Amino acid sequence: MALAVKPGDTVVDATVGNGFDTEQLARWVGPAGRVIGFDVQALAIHATRHRLERAGLADRVELHEAGHETMGDHVPDGLAAAVFNLGYLPRADKTIVTQPATTVPALDAAFERLRAGGLLCVVIYTGHNGGAEEAAAVEAWAQAIPSDAAIVTRMQRVNPQRPAPYLVTVQRR
Repeated sequence: MALAVKPGDTVVDATVGNGFDTEQLARWVGPAGRVIGFDVQALAIHATRHRLERAGLADRVELHEAGHETMGDHVPDGLAAAVFNLGYLPRADKTIVTQPATTVPALDAAFERLRAGGLLCVVIYTGHNGGAEEAAAVEAWAQAIPSDAAIVTRMQRVNPQRPAPYLVTVQRR
């Protein structure tokens, strides 16, 4: 992702969580860039805002306490990148999880707005209720992308001791 994002770019953090990815994206886009972040949980928005303020990066981030499926209402065309960390907010209510019904439309919106060379990264967790179903939906979505439109990859451990997250990337041609 560091190769896809340059100073001045606009990027999306579709699931801000505790703000780690949001902070890194804000560093990469620089003062002239913009990060647009989404999360359904007020706790996540608060934690991310606090992290960004401590780092002096809050002025380049626009946070929405809303589901990532609303991305189409807030995000312009020409995105350099979008990152999704699916599942639940660590150290919070594990019954609040991302869902295929909202994740797939959000992936559509992000992909539609990616510029040529733009990168979409999806970290998929399967070790919670509904995780396997969401993983299947994301993989079906990614497999349906024509190869002349994007390069789609999957990186996954082959010897995990328990369900391990894995990465699906989509780079627009």
